Amino acid sequence: MSPVFECEDLRYQYLERFTALDGVSLTVERGETVALLGANGCGKSTLLKLLDGLLFADSGTFTAFGEQVTEDKLEDEQFNHGFRARVGFVFQNSDAQVFSPSVREEIAFGCLQLGLDRDTATARVEDVLALLDIAELADRAPFQLSGGQKKRVAIASVLVMNPEVLLFDEPTAALDPRTQFWLIELLEQLRAAGKTIVLATHDLDTLPSLADRCVVFGEDHRIIADAPTAAVLDDRDLLLSANLIHARSAFAGVRARS
Repeated sequence: MSPVFECEDLRYQYLERFTALDGVSLTVERGETVALLGANGCGKSTLLKLLDGLLFADSGTFTAFGEQVTEDKLEDEQFNHGFRARVGFVFQNSDAQVFSPSVREEIAFGCLQLGLDRDTATARVEDVLALLDIAELADRAPFQLSGGQKKRVAIASVLVMNPEVLLFDEPTAALDPRTQFWLIELLEQLRAAGKTIVLATHDLDTLPSLADRCVVFGEDHRIIADAPTAAVLDDRDLLLSANLIHARSAFAGVRARS
C-alpha cells in the first residue's frame, strides 16, 4: 500500500518573501504517529496546513493516499469530499475552529458538510459526545466553555467524521494539567486504534509514549533530522541546535528519564 502522505521538495513563502518551508521532503506511512519538532516559526504549522489542503506549496509535490493534491484537484467536489473525510485537523487555537451556535451543531457541522444525512450525523454526534464525556456540554454555546472544554469540542468535531489521518497543532499548549493528561491518553488510544497521526509539539516529555518517530526542523525551515523518537530525544546536540532545549536544560533524553 502507498504511504498516506508523500511530500517532495516542498517550498512555501508567506507574502512571497517570508520563507516557511525550504525544500521539505517527508513520507508518512499508514498507522504511524509522527511528531514535528522545532522552534517557533520553523515551519511545523505551515506543513500541517499543507497536509490538510489549507495551503498549497509554491513548488514541490504533495501526494495523499496515492493521489497528488493540488488547489485545482480540491476544487473538484468529489475529490474534496473524499480528502476531507479522510484527513482531520485540530488547530492549536480552538477559537479558530469552534464557531457554531451550540456544541451539538459544531460537532455535526462537518458530517453535514460532507453530505451525511441528518439521522446519521445525529447518531455520530451522540456517540462522540459520549466518547469524549462532554454530553453535558451539548447545548451550550462555545463562548460559555473553558479552554479545555473548547479543546474537547474541537477534537470531537474532527473525530465525528472518523478520519484516517489526524493532524494536531501543539495539542497540549495552554491546557491545564488535567486536560493535558486526558488529551495524551486520548492520543495514545487513537494511536493504538491504528490512526495515522501527525502532530507538531514542543512537549518533549510526552513523545516516548506518543510518537514512533520525530521530524526535526531547523530554524532555516529545513528538516535536519528524521529518526525514531528515542534516537532524537537522546541527541542533546541535535535538540540544542534546533532550539528545542537550552544549554542549561536538565533534559537529558529518554534513557536518563527511564
